[in-house]
Amino acid sequence: MATLNVSVRKTEMNFLSNSRQFHKYLAPWVFLPLFISATTGLIYRISKDLLGYSRDEVHWLMSLHEGEWLGNNGELIYVTLNSLGLIWMLITGFQMFSKKISFPKKVTKGKTKG
Repeated sequence: MATLNVSVRKTEMNFLSNSRQFHKYLAPWVFLPLFISATTGLIYRISKDLLGYSRDEVHWLMSLHEGEWLGNNGELIYVTLNSLGLIWMLITGFQMFSKKISFPKKVTKGKTKG
């Protein structure tokens, strides 16, 4: 049983260190598209709703936001990769965050830690 527990912990540590590496290597590739999407989406909404611009006047922001400038196939690829990149970064980021903030295990009477 102890061997199985050690094996499971090693596998878990390998996965966490690998996900940390994947996060590290993917972050530079995902940053710019996510930054563009977030800022253009925000500026579009503020311009349209708060500043009173018409939809036609700020459509160029939505074109950047959705990747329309890449054509039909490029737009689909851009949106798909952007979404998958964001999901991956959230998952691996949460794993690193939850590992950094470890919660103490509850010890029951008669049992010791370790």
